[in-house]
Amino acid sequence: MSRKLFVVVVTVCAMALVTVTTFAQLNGSPVRADIPFNFTIRGTTLPAGEYEISRITDTGGLEIANVKDRHEHVMIETEPAVRANYKRGELDFHRYGDTYFLYRIWTPGLETGRQLPISHQEKELRKEANAAAVASTAEPQTVVVAIY
Repeated sequence: MSRKLFVVVVTVCAMALVTVTTFAQLNGSPVRADIPFNFTIRGTTLPAGEYEISRITDTGGLEIANVKDRHEHVMIETEPAVRANYKRGELDFHRYGDTYFLYRIWTPGLETGRQLPISHQEKELRKEANAAAVASTAEPQTVVVAIY
């Protein structure tokens, strides 16, 4: 009897491991977006173009790489983000004049995504706008780009 119980427990554990691994791989599939403007991530400005976003760690590490020039890439740590209802996959940018900062990445087909910390450069732009008392530029405009 104990041998049968052992076999059942091992089988259930193996099935659970396969299920978790499969789920992790599906959510880790790279996604692409065509970004029509230059944008900044962690102090690095990347040119407009087609980008691929890949998960590189289970804790929120992502790589954002230009599809045509793999030398143009950034690796970042992110925090989880949740939205109230399902939307398509998209990238949210904060815009100050002609300067864009990647802010959130929404996972296609899910209510979850990843949020980037606000960079020092973006904080400085926000401070300058507040000091100049230009209310229209003090708060960022959100610009959305679809993921495919």
